[in-house]
Amino acid sequence: MNKEVSELWPELAWIENNDLREKTAKTWELALQRSVLTGDDLKRIPFTLLCGPDLKVTFMDHKRSVVHIAKDAGNTINSMYNGELTVDMDVLISGAILADVGKLLEYELDENGKAVQGTYGKYLRHPFSGVSLAEECGCPPEVCHIIATHAGEGNMVKRTTEAYCVHHADFMTFLPFKERLKV
Repeated sequence: MNKEVSELWPELAWIENNDLREKTAKTWELALQRSVLTGDDLKRIPFTLLCGPDLKVTFMDHKRSVVHIAKDAGNTINSMYNGELTVDMDVLISGAILADVGKLLEYELDENGKAVQGTYGKYLRHPFSGVSLAEECGCPPEVCHIIATHAGEGNMVKRTTEAYCVHHADFMTFLPFKERLKV
């Protein structure tokens, strides 16, 4: 795992399976290689293009919070449902870390260094490009499912428990910002 990815994602250490941890990191490495964005850009650009340029929550602030919230939800489910409902924590954490990896291909920087949707992003949303990157790096179907279903596209399929955790963690930390625009 390269230094840039390990600095962006200390949460990779939570993935106990070494092979899955490496494939998750490799997916981020590949996305950064193919993107115009750097790790430093991800620490400064807004986490969404839908809420205007003054949003102070960065891409990495949001992404890391989703991972933390999803992990807490998974741990709670595992500890309180007596084995009737279980969460594979490695799959959950990997999927949460990778949910928005496709955005690195979706975004471009304008002449002022502001993140904007690029041509690629106009045709392929990040769940699709994220799954493609993850599959190329050997991530298992269970993780690719989370990437594919974390956004609205996932409303058309049956989600796993892990995918529900990531989906809801993502939307509970996005929709309040989106709703501010309507006020």
